This record gives sequence, structure tokens and C-alpha cells, in this order.
Amino acid sequence: MTCCGQDSPSRHREGSVVKNITISDVAEALGVSKTTVSRAISGKGRIGKETRERVLAYIEENNYKPSVIAKGLAQSKTYNIGVMMPAEYDIVDLPFFQNCLFGIQEVAAMKDYDILLSISHPGDGEQLKRVLSNRKVDGVILMRTFVKDLQAGLLAKTDLPFVTIGTTDVEGAVQVDSDHKNACRELTSVLLKKQLKKIALVGGDKGHVVTQKRFQGYREAFLDCGVPLQENLIFLDMEGPDVLEQQMEEILVQGAEVILCMDDMLCSRVLKKLRTRKIRVPKDVKVASFYHSTILEQNVPSITSLSFDGKELGQMACRRLMEQIEGENPQQVTVLGYRIIMADSTE
Repeated sequence: MTCCGQDSPSRHREGSVVKNITISDVAEALGVSKTTVSRAISGKGRIGKETRERVLAYIEENNYKPSVIAKGLAQSKTYNIGVMMPAEYDIVDLPFFQNCLFGIQEVAAMKDYDILLSISHPGDGEQLKRVLSNRKVDGVILMRTFVKDLQAGLLAKTDLPFVTIGTTDVEGAVQVDSDHKNACRELTSVLLKKQLKKIALVGGDKGHVVTQKRFQGYREAFLDCGVPLQENLIFLDMEGPDVLEQQMEEILVQGAEVILCMDDMLCSRVLKKLRTRKIRVPKDVKVASFYHSTILEQNVPSITSLSFDGKELGQMACRRLMEQIEGENPQQVTVLGYRIIMADSTE
């Protein structure tokens, strides 16, 4: 929005016509070459001090702002960042990824960067290889990490800056993650201290690092509280609804007092199965989730869960990537906090 009587930045008025100022305009006005103007802007290349000062003074006086393309050419940058989203998520997983993307986009925009979004399977590196070989981006954010992380391994062999949202064993990787282990440890401990001993765990793909972290927190809580862990109440790799359907009967036969779900997707499916069987929550069995999202917000009763800020994760990941792109040495591992939401489903 422009105040009355003032030109907007990077524009000249010619009568009633508003014209964007370009490098060519600056060069013509000062009687120098476009290359000279580009060198003055980038600070690179041989150019006299007096000439550089003339160019910089002119562009400041006329509110000239180089286009992203011009800046990219001058600085050998694309002004794009690559964001790799996993293709194996279910549609109900989207709130987390959307929130992360909002955070990434917010920080990227402040730095005049655009996002190149790619969706690929964890074992498929071809999409990433194509992005790298075509030099389309100045850095990459991986939105999920895996026990055997092909994409992180590929990036580690290049000099391209990259950040993982999630923990990885890949040497040198800059990582941003939520404190999943301690969050799950604390919530499980809270339930155990309510004298609830039979806590069934329903989890997803063991190949996801986040699954391993949450499982570790669950196990440590039992150790902390001196309660024997019941291996027969642990159900991992519950990715499809059919697989969960087959195990729900076993969970109930084992007399589970609580069904603790690793994420919102699994929790919504468990709640649906319980409603179908007319099993009441929390009177007949209690339910909690290691991840809270809008998927669970409208449930009655309200669900005890862990709250992580996906947007903050995206923002921090993008900040760490920008620090690398700008030649800084960012903190290698950043761990964000969590909040426990105690609700009616475990009363």
C-alpha cells in the first residue's frame, strides 16, 4: 500500500504510467554497462570504488530493488529451497505437514525465497537426484526422517545445505525436532501413576525415526515407574485400517485399561472401532494419543494427547537452512518443546 504522492519502491512514474526500474534503466541513467551495475549490487568483480558508490547512491535514491532473478544471477543463487514431503502418508496426516509448510513458507518469504515442493517415497531418491543435478535449489528441507535414510544420505555427500525435520544418524546433518521421547515418556508416566498398568501401545511404521523415539519414551516410563512392560500389549506397524481391525480384538481380550496411540491418525481409527463395538470411552477403556491435531479436536469425549507445534518446527527448520545458505554455522541439533493436554478420555 502506497501513501498519496509517493511512488512505490522500485518504480518510476512517467505521466500516468508506473514503470519498474531495471538494471538496464540504472545502467542507461548512469552511462555504464549492465555488468557494472550487477557488480556494484553483488559486491563481486572488478569495479572502481567511485563507480560502485555512484551506482549504489542512484539505486538507493530511486528505491531500486533487484528482482530475485537478477539477485540470483549476481550471487549464483536460485532463490529456491527444496522441500521433500514423504509420499507414504495417509490423507489424515496432512495437518502436521500443512503446519510445517506454513512455517517454512513464512520464513522463506521473508528472505525472498520460493519453495519447490517434491513428494517422494522414502526409498526413492530419483526425485531428489533430479533436483540436485539440475541445480534447482540452494538448500533442502526433509520433512521426515527414516531409520535407513536414503535422501539424507544423498544430501550428505553433496555440499548443498540441508536440514531434517526429525532426528537422523546421518553425520553432519542439521536437525530440528520435537522432544518426542521425553514427551511420550512423561505422558505414559502420568497414566501409570493413575494406577493404570495395562497400557496398550498402538504405533505406526517402525522404519520412521519418530516411531522409534515415541516407543523409547513409552518403554522408559515403565522402567521409571517400576512397572513390568507387557510385550503382548505392544502393537507396531499398524499402518492400514485392516491391520488395526485384526488387532483390536486382541487388545480388548488382553484386558487393556488404556489404548495409547502413537498419532492422531491411529487414534481416530481406534475411536471409530470402539464406537462400532459400542465400547465406551473412558468408562470401558481409556484412550490417549502421542500427537494432537485438528482431527481429534471435535471428538467427544475430549482426548488426552501431546501437543507439538508443527508450524514452529517448519519455521525453525527454514531458519537453520537460511543460516547455512548465508554462510553461517547453525546449531546442529535443535529440540523444541511440547505440552500435555489432559482431557476426559483418561478420566
